[in-house]
Amino acid sequence: MRSLKKIIVIGLFLATFSGYSQSLDMYNHGVLQVEPNGLLSVRSDFYNSETGEFENNGEVIFTGDFTNHGITTYNPEHQGYTRFQGNSPQHITGSFPADFYDVLFQNNTSQPAFLLSGDIAIGGNADFMAGIVYNTGKILFLPGATHTNTDHNSHIDGRVQKTGAEAFRYPIGNGGFYRFSEISASGQPNALFSSKYHFENSDPLYPHEQREGIIRFIDNSEYWELHKDEESEDVLLTLSWDEATTPSQITSATHIHIVRWDEATNRWISEGGVVDYETKTVTTIAPLGKYGIFTLASSDEDLLEDDLIIYNGVSPNDDGDNDYFEIKNIQKYPENRVVIFNRWGIKVFETTNYDSRDNVFRGYSDARATLGSGLLPTGTYFYVLEYTKTVNGSSKKIKRSGHLYLKTD
Repeated sequence: MRSLKKIIVIGLFLATFSGYSQSLDMYNHGVLQVEPNGLLSVRSDFYNSETGEFENNGEVIFTGDFTNHGITTYNPEHQGYTRFQGNSPQHITGSFPADFYDVLFQNNTSQPAFLLSGDIAIGGNADFMAGIVYNTGKILFLPGATHTNTDHNSHIDGRVQKTGAEAFRYPIGNGGFYRFSEISASGQPNALFSSKYHFENSDPLYPHEQREGIIRFIDNSEYWELHKDEESEDVLLTLSWDEATTPSQITSATHIHIVRWDEATNRWISEGGVVDYETKTVTTIAPLGKYGIFTLASSDEDLLEDDLIIYNGVSPNDDGDNDYFEIKNIQKYPENRVVIFNRWGIKVFETTNYDSRDNVFRGYSDARATLGSGLLPTGTYFYVLEYTKTVNGSSKKIKRSGHLYLKTD
């Protein structure tokens, strides 16, 4: 947390005060500017009117409600620090967006401590020290913006937007639980994605019985939304699990997938998943092609007696050992598709009917894929394998995914 300033330097402004001497509301109708190294403490409600221009380049403390109908901003050279620190629920509202750089949410009153019905944009860091922000307005994290100290008692309950090229973990939750989602870097400065968490069963809206054959059990306690604007590049999605909210059928499963409700077919389909048991997260192995409703599911891969053996080390040096990505017995399932991505989610190889006529991955990028052809650098890659198999007389489409280590130096 930033250290407190002791000097108040305020520019020209017009303000009126109303109420009792112990609780004077502050109205700004003109130009109010907090200079660098300045400190303004508002011990009651603050109203920035339609004619008000409020610029914080120092430090401001709001202990009451904040209403913005005018301009609330900061100078990027000085940035500014805004602290919402009350002893009762604080309303953050207004008809015009408010721009903040660094923001502190610290309020130990009953939850939710902050009721946001206006629009705010954050350019620096949002410090969720204490208190849930219940959002029915709009919270936008600008390029480079971050957040800290999120937990079950301090997060955003509602939709959160993020613009910018970098990866981002959404500080979202619902029902008193912090349950983040995360996207990989988009590579586009103007990319815009939004996410929201629901601590409720998705089945009434998106029937679980309508699902792909590989999906065994769908999380019936929670789901997430992820949306993007049309111009943004696709990203990898990461979802988290928590024993406090996620059913044991998911947390104890050997294979956990991310599944998406597909509006075109009205069913749940698998997006695969790479599981990290240490961080309790699942990540789609491939960038998403479609967006909307997502949750976690266990996969029928647990139940299949499969004769496929996947060797995840490749060292193409012609020594006869691991010269290519070997999937033993894949020839038994000619209806297959293999896609390989680098750690940024960029496709480097794709083929069908893998391991037929020397149709294998030897560490070279496929010219048909996103990158040009050529030997790829040493590092960790990710594979997605899809194939069709007959199980108990019926045809099932199986999807597997995992890590692949390539050594080319």
